[in-house]
Amino acid sequence: MPTTVVDRLTPIQRKLILIAFDVTATALSFYGALVIQYPNNPLAVSTLFHLKSFVAFTAVRIAVFFWFGLYDLVWKYASVFELGRVFRSVVVGTLAMMALQFMLGVHRVSGRVLIVDALLNLLAIGGIRFSLRLYRDYLVHLSDASPKEKESVLVIGAGDGGEMIVRELKKNPRAAYSVVGFIDDKPSMQGKIIHQVSILGTIDELPDIAEKLDVKTVIIAIPSAPGHLIRRIMNRCESANLQFKITPNLSEVLGGRLPISQVRNIAIEDLLGREVINTDIQSISAYITGSTVLVTGAGGSIGSELARQIVRFSPSQLLLLDHAETDLYHIDMEIRQLAPDLRVHPIVADVKDQVRLNYVFQSLKPTVVFHAAAYKHVPLMEMNTEEVILNNILGTRTILELAGQHKAAEFVLISTDKAVRPTSAMGATKRLCEVLCEFAQDRFPETKFTGVRFGNVLGSQGSVIPLFKQQIENGGPVTVTHPDITRYFMTIPEAVRLVIQAGALAKGGELFILDMGDPIKVVNLAKDLIHLSGFSESEIKIKFTGLRPGEKLYEELFFDKRGLLDTPNKKIFVARSTSHNLENLEPQISLLIESCYRKPSDALKEALLALAHQTLPESTISSTRTHQS
Repeated sequence: MPTTVVDRLTPIQRKLILIAFDVTATALSFYGALVIQYPNNPLAVSTLFHLKSFVAFTAVRIAVFFWFGLYDLVWKYASVFELGRVFRSVVVGTLAMMALQFMLGVHRVSGRVLIVDALLNLLAIGGIRFSLRLYRDYLVHLSDASPKEKESVLVIGAGDGGEMIVRELKKNPRAAYSVVGFIDDKPSMQGKIIHQVSILGTIDELPDIAEKLDVKTVIIAIPSAPGHLIRRIMNRCESANLQFKITPNLSEVLGGRLPISQVRNIAIEDLLGREVINTDIQSISAYITGSTVLVTGAGGSIGSELARQIVRFSPSQLLLLDHAETDLYHIDMEIRQLAPDLRVHPIVADVKDQVRLNYVFQSLKPTVVFHAAAYKHVPLMEMNTEEVILNNILGTRTILELAGQHKAAEFVLISTDKAVRPTSAMGATKRLCEVLCEFAQDRFPETKFTGVRFGNVLGSQGSVIPLFKQQIENGGPVTVTHPDITRYFMTIPEAVRLVIQAGALAKGGELFILDMGDPIKVVNLAKDLIHLSGFSESEIKIKFTGLRPGEKLYEELFFDKRGLLDTPNKKIFVARSTSHNLENLEPQISLLIESCYRKPSDALKEALLALAHQTLPESTISSTRTHQS
């Protein structure tokens, strides 16, 4: 932005100039009110308008302006909020003048004169200040802007998001885009004008409008747009050979990660069409603010996002625990930048190491534990059954017992949809982790133990999206295991926000299920990613490779929908508790762990799956085999 005369003034010089303007405006307003009130009586004016009255009233006005902070505001950014402050200061100043006359027993100026004076003063004081905003927004920028260097664009969406993006682009002389029109499907908006920009037509008319105006790029400015709408807009743009950008979605805006005016390329997450998640900030703050929070698996996709979101609720300490040194280093550095005043403890440790973890609990005393540490890669864990049992089951049991023994207030287990009717070693271990969480609640009633189950998260380590992107960069093919394979998908920030909210809803012993929406065909994700990368399916082929070991054709989030109960958050459900024979299962789990050191993997996996199936509700056991590919 260009430097103006006002910008070169020191703060003291600006304040003195504004005071001088205000003194002049006050004098002229007062004199104008007298002339208006007594137009045919110059003698009354000359009698009333004397030096003592002017000095007294001016002193009152300036004192009130100081009290309301009018000399501390940056007026070149003034908005309706600042105008309201000017209005209140003028009204209070007028009331103070009336009170001053009454206390002194002087009634030389009528109330009608003071009311007219207030109106004139409001116009003068407000006009002086908002002229600075006008000067900044229009005169300077119009003279400095270079329209010929800007790319003409159409903005889709004439709502709040569209208005904000147009306003920001108009204010910024160095913006790369110049908006030449709006596109909106609402019939009531057609032909209307926002910030001198007309609404030209609907999405279906987009190709014709773009061709007529010689526009090559459109900006989608609908932060809450569902995925099907974005996909429809994409199809219209591709048919007209138009480039397309998008403003951040509401979760990014509300999370403070991006301003709404920052456009970017459309990402695969935008096509999910997930609704904005409403969280109860007060209930979350009640159990996180001021607490010592431990996140296991803090270097992973879920653990690192948990850390980012937890710092927003001002814990007293944040303990980041992971066995992967490099990942832990990166999230530690990131959190220290996000919250430089927060006490952060990076802890390199293995969740199976009871001695090391006991020292952590004894010395740092975590009161809230989010357990995200787990092996999650299904095919890889089919070949490493011993390790997935030890890391997932033994590690979870160790953390659960220490949290209970040291009387942590809350423990939240991150689970997965693969725990429902498990057919893989990884899924079976996570099902047993859910059961261990129930066991812990019975053994340690002073701690609230709860599990949160959800499906795949886009962009996580091991997600199909990074793999697809790499395959596209290499020229293809993009490999999909089966044309009909479906998965539940959710963005990482969305999943974590619901996990934290579920912790606030916990009373102890619950298993929460997140609403993942409708399952999505993986092949459709692959096609979308190919198009978003600027290719067609004829250029980047899709190859079907067959289901991998332990992989299901489709996943489930619950055993029986009738067993789900609502919670205050419509995106979170709680599963009815299933009864288990604690005396029978706990020794078997211990024996399974001990067997990792002596049994071959095939026998271990068979024992693992058999034990996990014992925990399923009776009605689901017979149908489990039908879900195995």
